[in-house]
Amino acid sequence: MRIQHNIMAMNAYRNYSNNTSALSKNLEKLSSGYKINRAGDDAAGLAISEKMRAQITGLETAQKNAKDGISLVQTAEGALTEVHDMLNRMVELADQSANGTYDNETDRANLQKEFEQLTKEIDRIADSSNFNGINLLDGSMEDGSTLDTYTTKIAASSAGKSTIDVSVNMGGNVKVQFAVSSTSSQYNKAAASSGGTLTVTLQKGKSYTAAEIQDILRKATGAASKTKAQASVELAKKATVTGAGVTAKSSDNALAATTGTAIQDKGSALTLQIGDTSDDYNQLEVSIEDMHAAKLGLTDIKISDQSSAKAAVDTIKAAINTVSSVRGTLGATQNRLDHTINNLSVMTENIQDAESTIRDTDVADEMMAYTKNNILVQSAQAMLAQANQVPQGVLQLLQ
Repeated sequence: MRIQHNIMAMNAYRNYSNNTSALSKNLEKLSSGYKINRAGDDAAGLAISEKMRAQITGLETAQKNAKDGISLVQTAEGALTEVHDMLNRMVELADQSANGTYDNETDRANLQKEFEQLTKEIDRIADSSNFNGINLLDGSMEDGSTLDTYTTKIAASSAGKSTIDVSVNMGGNVKVQFAVSSTSSQYNKAAASSGGTLTVTLQKGKSYTAAEIQDILRKATGAASKTKAQASVELAKKATVTGAGVTAKSSDNALAATTGTAIQDKGSALTLQIGDTSDDYNQLEVSIEDMHAAKLGLTDIKISDQSSAKAAVDTIKAAINTVSSVRGTLGATQNRLDHTINNLSVMTENIQDAESTIRDTDVADEMMAYTKNNILVQSAQAMLAQANQVPQGVLQLLQ
């Protein structure tokens, strides 16, 4: 028998320590509700769980965004409901004025007064309708359309043909392009000696006349010659080109546009984030046309005489069709957002269930482990006490 080292007591103590540590983890998991409380519990599970949590947060936020989008659409649609009612009243007034039983000086004059007030109210609604400070019906949410390229032939030089191209793309720049195909004529100002394009970007938000564009081209391009010279002016978004007579000069002939055009890329559709990633398919653009009376073609309408009133009916009905189309688009958007919310809700539920399986404590399973470890701790304590009694037998040998 040895008294310097009590191996049985050391073994009992080691088991006691291990069981106590396991019991402590059982208590931690039961009290927190999580079986992964630190990376050491399950490093891979923690990484997967955190990734899922980020996705769940994104999906929940996307649901809120979609609900906000529905509120915005409903606000706009509610305002357009009133516009519809006023347009229907305007049709009624025009039909009344078109009737031969009314006189111009009194009856139709009174009808015209109400008509004008309704027109002003439509403008007021267009200006004042907003959601969280975002104007809805004033055209600021109107999606900039992609315009067809506008091409006009100009006076041909003796050496070849020339065109001026005007084009605009939504989200891009307005481009006025002057192109020449020639085999012999030398140009005083051209983009390059043999083909190529020179681009000049103009100031955002500023209007440029055709004469100013011509002057910019003249100053910006350098001396060159030979074939297929090409120069262009690019206008930043929302810039405007006005006027006619864009002119460029060759050494022998003046080339001028036969007509002019005005181009303006205006408005920007509102984008809703309806997913947990920044991919394009998780972006929904909400575009609402300008609902001012002028945009609907109502500002110049008169019903103060019978013939004008008859003509006004078709114009007002066209405006009604425009508003109906916008409301239909808004209704379709709202229905889409409803389905989006349902889909996001199902995705959130399923991913949350998967994340819970990885991270949450199974209380029944953990209680079984707790009970086992608790018994082992008590057993180890008892055995440690017994092991500590063994060296006492040495005293009996020494007597």
